[in-house]
Amino acid sequence: MKRTQRFKRVAEPSSPVSPTEPDRNNPVHKTRRFKPKPENENKPHHPISDSLPKSESNIKMETLSRDFFQIDALDLAPRLLGKFLRRDDVVLRITEARINIRQVEAYRPKDSACHGRFGVTPRTAPVFGPGGHAYVYLCYGLHMMLNVVADKEGAGAAVLIRSCAPISGLDVIQQRRGQKTDKPVLLTGPGKVGQALGLSTEWSNHPLYTPGGLELLDGPEPESILVGPRVGIQYALPEHVNALWRFAIAGTPWISAPRNTLKPPE
Repeated sequence: MKRTQRFKRVAEPSSPVSPTEPDRNNPVHKTRRFKPKPENENKPHHPISDSLPKSESNIKMETLSRDFFQIDALDLAPRLLGKFLRRDDVVLRITEARINIRQVEAYRPKDSACHGRFGVTPRTAPVFGPGGHAYVYLCYGLHMMLNVVADKEGAGAAVLIRSCAPISGLDVIQQRRGQKTDKPVLLTGPGKVGQALGLSTEWSNHPLYTPGGLELLDGPEPESILVGPRVGIQYALPEHVNALWRFAIAGTPWISAPRNTLKPPE
């Protein structure tokens, strides 16, 4: 997919609202290079290499800049594919993401699936902050859902991380998930991603562009992607459910269900 490709828009950002950002002290991690383990060590049934370009044997993981995130959520979502999430020894590659929150101008219909449609609350305040922060919320009292805040301060937009592929820290991921498996079921679902990273709502508003803690790192761009309608928002209006705002890496098994609604972009 070329960077210049645009996807159908339903909304535009709203006016600024200033959030309160807590001060966090986290250990600083230096940029390091990832070298895949030998084939006979922790080799999964669906090899991790399936989620990486065949030519990548030595990946330089660098923290993304704040500017990377401060674009419209509809542009940020596909750009997050192939990037890495790192918390301590656990590294995941993002394989699927969807627009979760996207505010709009007052004179146009609001996204009925948007958490920020009712304004700023203690829960949603991070969404209205500047792009590049985490927004973590508890779903159904069980699942920690990781979102990446997009756009400028006050826009009220974020991208939900729906699925990932494990890159390192498989033992820790399995322990947190309570599953001794290396199949895609381990990480194909937003609640599974949050659990694998050991997240809680205390991570909400954490800057993902700052070394240490929870980081979002640069990674190789996928050769091709798939797009489809969002899932898990049956309560929303049909035009917002059917918007092609779900994105996934093509050719990887690390994608959540349903997969038959994902198609190459036109």
